[in-house]
Amino acid sequence: MDTPRDRKQEQLEAHRAQDPAGGPLTTDQGVEVDHTDDSLAAGERGPTLMEDFHFREKLTRFDHERIPERVVHARGAGAYGYFEPYESCAEFTRAAFLQDPAVRTPVFVRFSTVQGPKGSADTVRDVRGFATKFYTSEGNYDLVGNNFPVFFIQDGIKFPDFVHAVKPEPHNDIPTGASAHDTLWDFVSLQPETLHAIMWLMSDRAIPRSYRMMQGFGVHTFRFVNAEGRGTFVKFHWKPRLGVHSLVWDEAQECQGRNPDFNRGDLWDAIEAGEYPEWELGVQLVPEEDEFAFDFDLLDATKLIPEEQVPVRPIGRMVLNRNPENFFAETEQVAFHTANVVPGIDFTNDPLLQARNFSYLDTQLIRLGGPNFAQLPVNRPVAPVRTNQRDGYGQSTIHRGTNYFPNSLGGGCPAHAGADAGAYSHYAERVDGAKIRRRSPSFQDHYSQPALFWKSMSEWERQHIVAAFRFELGKVDAMAVRARTVEQLAQVDGELAVQVARGIGVPDPAVPGETPNKLLSPALSLESLRGDGSIRTRQIAVLVTDGVDAEQVVSVRDALAAEGAIVEALAATDGTVAGADGERYTVDRALPTVASVLYDAVLLPGGPTGTPPLTADQDAMRFVRDAYRHGKPVGALGSGVGVLSALEPEGLQVSTEFHRVVRDQGVVTDTSPGAASEEFVRAFVEAVGAHRHWDRPPARR
Repeated sequence: MDTPRDRKQEQLEAHRAQDPAGGPLTTDQGVEVDHTDDSLAAGERGPTLMEDFHFREKLTRFDHERIPERVVHARGAGAYGYFEPYESCAEFTRAAFLQDPAVRTPVFVRFSTVQGPKGSADTVRDVRGFATKFYTSEGNYDLVGNNFPVFFIQDGIKFPDFVHAVKPEPHNDIPTGASAHDTLWDFVSLQPETLHAIMWLMSDRAIPRSYRMMQGFGVHTFRFVNAEGRGTFVKFHWKPRLGVHSLVWDEAQECQGRNPDFNRGDLWDAIEAGEYPEWELGVQLVPEEDEFAFDFDLLDATKLIPEEQVPVRPIGRMVLNRNPENFFAETEQVAFHTANVVPGIDFTNDPLLQARNFSYLDTQLIRLGGPNFAQLPVNRPVAPVRTNQRDGYGQSTIHRGTNYFPNSLGGGCPAHAGADAGAYSHYAERVDGAKIRRRSPSFQDHYSQPALFWKSMSEWERQHIVAAFRFELGKVDAMAVRARTVEQLAQVDGELAVQVARGIGVPDPAVPGETPNKLLSPALSLESLRGDGSIRTRQIAVLVTDGVDAEQVVSVRDALAAEGAIVEALAATDGTVAGADGERYTVDRALPTVASVLYDAVLLPGGPTGTPPLTADQDAMRFVRDAYRHGKPVGALGSGVGVLSALEPEGLQVSTEFHRVVRDQGVVTDTSPGAASEEFVRAFVEAVGAHRHWDRPPARR
């Protein structure tokens, strides 16, 4: 059988064959090196000689090769691809890359966690960065966003305070990559503007199944400007083609031990396999005359525009189709900046956005050693660059001629490009006001939108949010902080606050009267974002043992692979198993090296009477039990139905007759021997396409 492991080896060998670094080893100066295992020394046991220039260069480079990691978004993964618009957007913006559907604009995207350092795990509860660099014909445009549409603070002057609070405790540098600790929740309990983003953080949105199955948002309200100079407020949305799917907290924690690179590896492997991830770019457009038509302020980054009020208009798609060649040179050195805009895209007076426009550039100057970081290949625009700023660390271009303007000795070049020639010109907006430190009253409602989010969740999502608050606040030592946070939650929803309070040992809060706001936004629930039912790239585990009905395994594997799923055979040990037909079949992975949290569904094929049952294998039974309780699709054929029944799922309907397929809450069973029927395969594919099934009855064992 052609296995995923075989295909991976073929890809590796093909990559090595194309490696351009062939040829002899050299120094940085191009001098060929004949030996790099031993330093030059005076005799076999003598001292190292400082004249060994290769030794000195190699050690010096090593000592200096670390650069400061990002303060936030340190752990990331990146990929190249392209963006193409569906149609011309000239009606509301003159940005060149949004005009012609026939023009593909190259992009680089970096996904990241926010709180943890580079060495933390992928599946922590955290915001995820979603930053896109468009290499447009008019210069680089960076759409720097997150997988939440809202942020924790309204004004950038609070950003250092928020980051200091969410980072590890200053006295012991604990916890790493986690938000369950005193300083964060102390800050939250004293800053009600954080509550909306905190609701998102406590939801399953904070633990995505994959970067490929994660939404992205520009967070801020930006401004489109068309060729006539007319402005339109705009919010950016990225929607994944595969739907929006998340882990559950128990899975996320186990993934941190089983595979801390779960999300990063998933992105890399999908692109290497040719399963290119895709997102649709959508925009919410608000005419300038409607700026004050909402019950919140458009300039408030802690608020979103409900899609039911302003629908998201799809304007293009992005495909990622190439992995970086070198992680450090590309993913680590890529530099995003919210102020990297192109003609047709401008800012608003959002105070958090204004701060980011300063902070991003300031950060890159120290991280990447000076002002020439834009010359690094991953940051270099495809548009021509002509400036009079030429010196500084890392200058790679040899300039000629004058370096000032105006000049006559250089023929006046580079000269200004007039606005009519396509140059960037800022939106003409009247700005007038006294110099004050005071926020607008329109920023003061901190509870309505968190309540909207809570009320828009399905019942299972609410249960997960309550459990998340109980876990996070249960790690807080200061009981006063726990109680104060619950009091804030009571302003959002009384039921939520009481459920949290009873799980963390604090008194029930005083619950205010029911708010008159009865609005719901179904678009906020994961129930509305499952996608089109495709099972492409879903990881499906097939548990096998000696005597397995190979006809069943092959028939289902081939049918699932035809739908784009990745199917792996798991057994108690690595190597092969003997099928009922006497043939040996390759095992992809041994059960002790994996867990159900790394897969999206599980299939239990049958075997003849007398086959050693999987029920005797503790690893196998734990695998099935975890998959079942995490709401994952489970398929069982022939005697494999008995493995599922051993869990004693209370009230679950399973097949008891040959040639009868039974489906119940994502569990699909058929006791018939031999190849799986088309009906079984179709039902199992539908179950996998739905991703999770939360209403199934519990297992008793």
